[in-house]
Amino acid sequence: MDALELLVNRRSASRLAEPAPQGDALTQILRAGMRAPDHGALQPWRFVLIEGEGRDRFSSLLEQAALADKMDEKAVDKAKNAPFRAPLIITVIAHCEAHPKVPVWEQEMSAGCAVMAMQMAAVAQGYNGIWRTGAWTGHPQVREAMACREQDKIVGFLYLGTPQLKAAPTVATPDMTNFVRHF
Repeated sequence: MDALELLVNRRSASRLAEPAPQGDALTQILRAGMRAPDHGALQPWRFVLIEGEGRDRFSSLLEQAALADKMDEKAVDKAKNAPFRAPLIITVIAHCEAHPKVPVWEQEMSAGCAVMAMQMAAVAQGYNGIWRTGAWTGHPQVREAMACREQDKIVGFLYLGTPQLKAAPTVATPDMTNFVRHF
């Protein structure tokens, strides 16, 4: 797939099924994430793969977190089922360090770029995904389970798999007039 075509027609897929990327395909996805812009060569990211029985454990974790937060039954059920939206989830953590030239916000942005790179690598290989955030990224129980340190931040969960619905070949580009200006 042509790189420019991939980028200008980017769209997420929320309905994902087996198979998930595995073997060389998954390795390429992770390699793409490792190539995100990285001022200072800090590699400010960590990836936690959730698949197979890990989705069951993640389901239990989210259910327990929802119960601890005294969420209603519908919200608890939604949390419990979230890990089964895709056969593979990559938790992306901004693994931040104090640095005199690279502020924490820049390290977080770098981890965010890793998410985008991994999703594009998945699409280039015939898979797709969706980058999800939400309350779970900052939840203490989820952060602890993902071995986050105080200064770390979960920038999202990249759900990956085989898209169930065929996406339109191109996406209409919004009128850029309101988004671009010359200095």
